Amino acid sequence: MSDSNLEMPGGNETILIVDDQETIWDFLIEALQELGYSVLLAENGIDAVEIYKNNPGQIDLVLLDMIMPKQGGHRTFFMIKELDSEANVLLSSGYVSDVEVNDLLKAGARGFLPKPHRLAVVVKEIRNILDTWPRTK
Repeated sequence: MSDSNLEMPGGNETILIVDDQETIWDFLIEALQELGYSVLLAENGIDAVEIYKNNPGQIDLVLLDMIMPKQGGHRTFFMIKELDSEANVLLSSGYVSDVEVNDLLKAGARGFLPKPHRLAVVVKEIRNILDTWPRTK
């Protein structure tokens, strides 16, 4: 673990990363696992909903990319919220309109992270959400 990671808050919760970019997964999965998190991966919204459905009460936070093939983040967000109204969903994108982001924030998304990601910002936001809205398992 590098010195910079020692200053970043870790945890033992489970995070579902939903993103179609392999470079994003590799970077985030390794970094989050080093900080103690369990990490699941979905390459698109359809897989994300299926994984969330198959792991009831086990996923503490979803890091959801907005622009993906097969099923984008907007529809995926509402399908996950339908499965679990208390789901912690953190939105992420490099190319999405403020209107779409604000729509989902009003509907219960916990925050939005613009891409490209800065690890310290991602980790701080994840920890803030998990500390503010902890899931009861």
